[in-house]
Amino acid sequence: MNIGEIARRAGVSRSTVSYVLSGKRTVSEATRQRIQAVIDELDYRPNASARALKEGRTRTLGLVIPPASQRLTDMQLGFVASVVEAAARHDLDVLLSPSGGDHDRSFERIVTGRRVDGVVLMEIRLEDDRVTRLARAGLPFVTIGRTADPHGMSWIDIDYSGLIARCVHHLADLGHRQVALVNRSAELVAAGYGPSHRALAGFRAAVAERGLTGVDVCCGDDTTSGETCVEQLLATHPEVTAVATINEAALPGMQRALTSAGLSVPVDFSVTGVAARHWAEEFRPPLTAADVPTGDMGAEAVSLLLEIIAAPGAVPRHRLYSPPISLRSSTGPVRSR
Repeated sequence: MNIGEIARRAGVSRSTVSYVLSGKRTVSEATRQRIQAVIDELDYRPNASARALKEGRTRTLGLVIPPASQRLTDMQLGFVASVVEAAARHDLDVLLSPSGGDHDRSFERIVTGRRVDGVVLMEIRLEDDRVTRLARAGLPFVTIGRTADPHGMSWIDIDYSGLIARCVHHLADLGHRQVALVNRSAELVAAGYGPSHRALAGFRAAVAERGLTGVDVCCGDDTTSGETCVEQLLATHPEVTAVATINEAALPGMQRALTSAGLSVPVDFSVTGVAARHWAEEFRPPLTAADVPTGDMGAEAVSLLLEIIAAPGAVPRHRLYSPPISLRSSTGPVRSR
C-alpha cells in the first residue's frame, strides 16, 4: 500500500495526501477526514521517510569511522556496534561514513547533505579539522575521543593518560625498573591521534615519578607488527622486563614474540595495558588490563547526541571513562635475569 492508492481512493492528489501525512501545508478539515478514513480503512502505516518528513527530521544518525581501507580494531568495531544498537533502540538508522584519505567527500556529504540529524565522530586527533567543520556547520555532533582543547563540544573518552600511568605504577609496585610502552602506529602518532599522545604523556609522567627507565615504541595495528615490534624491543633493550600497551590488535603478535624468545608471561616478562575485554581474555595468560566499556560508551554517545538534537543550545557535556585495572595473570614480580 502506498500514497498513490490512498490518493486514488480518497479522490485527491498524491501531494494532498503527503500534506496530510507531513503537516507541511493546511488541508481542509473535510479533505483531511476523508483521507484519514481511507488510511484507517487500509490500516496504512507511514514509512520511516514519511514520519521523518512530518517531524522535520531524517531519523538517521551519522557515524564517521576510519577509512574503509584500514581494518578496524576490535575496540573500534565495538564502538560501531554499540552506536548502531543504541540508535536502533530509539528507532533510528545509522549512516556510516568513512573519513580521511580519499573519503573527504563522503564526510562533506554528511555535513552538507541534510542526510542525518546529528553525527558521532570517532578517532579524534588533537587538532581535528572535522570537529571544526561540524561546529561551523551547526550540525549536532558528539565525539568519541577529544581534541587538545575540547571546551565547547560534547565528547566521550577514555582516560588513556591516567590508565597507562596506573599500569606503570602497577608494574613498579611489582619491582619492574625497566618498562616499555607499545603505542599505536607512527603514522597515527604523527597525525596527532589523541589516545597515542595521552598514553605517552601518562607513561612518561609515571616513569619519572617512580624513577624508572622507560622506552616507548610505535607499532602497527596487526599481529605481524606486534611480533616485529617486540622482537626489536627485546633486541635493542634486553633490560626491559615489562610492557604496557594501548595497541590491542598487536597483542597476539607480542605474545608470539615473547614465546619465540623463550620468555614466559608473567614469570620472565609482564604485559599490561588498555584493551577491549575480548582481547584481554584471549591473551595467554589473560591480560591484566583496563577493560574499555565500548558498549556503555557508544550508548552514552548516542544518548548525549539525542539530547543535543532536542536542545541545540544546551551546555556541552562530556564523560571521561577510567575503568579499574582488572588484575588477571599477565603481570607478576620482576625476575632477575
